Amino acid sequence: MIKEIIGIVVNEIDYKESSKIVNILTDDGKLIGAIAKGAKKIKSKVSGIGKLTYAKFQINYRDNLSTILEYDTINKFKNIKNDIVKMSYSIFITELSYKVYEHSNNKNIYELYKNSLLKIEENFDPLVITNILELKMLDYLGIRPVIDSCVSCGNTNDIVTISSYKGGYLCKNCLNNEPITTDKTIKLIRMFYYVDVSKITKLDISENVKKEINNFIDDYYDRYSGLYIKSKDFINTLNKIA
Repeated sequence: MIKEIIGIVVNEIDYKESSKIVNILTDDGKLIGAIAKGAKKIKSKVSGIGKLTYAKFQINYRDNLSTILEYDTINKFKNIKNDIVKMSYSIFITELSYKVYEHSNNKNIYELYKNSLLKIEENFDPLVITNILELKMLDYLGIRPVIDSCVSCGNTNDIVTISSYKGGYLCKNCLNNEPITTDKTIKLIRMFYYVDVSKITKLDISENVKKEINNFIDDYYDRYSGLYIKSKDFINTLNKIA
């Protein structure tokens, strides 16, 4: 059955000499596996298909493994592909989105992932956009931190820090030698979780606050997610060099 789908390639595996098997996360919230025969050949109708290909695909659909007949690119992500930092974060959120989708099969992941890529392409800070996506993904993993009240007593006032160990916000009465984070960090973590990525028009965040937020998210994922995303290692290496 010939079908037309819109989506983004989130995973690819080399197949034989000139082909690839790819997984496409689609705009209707599905994950479709397909073979791109001749993807490595210049003159092929499916030439160049790989991770981050955002396109309208014509496929011969089958339940187990479809075949891509041709495709029309929707966004080439030129800014991303010409910048090693943007590319590194984009690959990371691609791999994270793929793994989280495998875990939850939630159809909302596509829009969150697509909109995050588009914001990075529009030159918004890739670290901040990545952190926003990471926070939202915790819902689909079933491990969302407590960010509406104190995780220990439920108090909504006098929040003074956020603890990955305790699992969320802490008020001043429940503080027990945990490091204090800035008030801006506390407010932004909650904002990151609730913001609609597609509607972001401005990001003005200090380096110190970005570092606090990123450190919390990294530690939280390490403690509770059980996920290992190899591309995060490269991002960490880049940050050490910078």
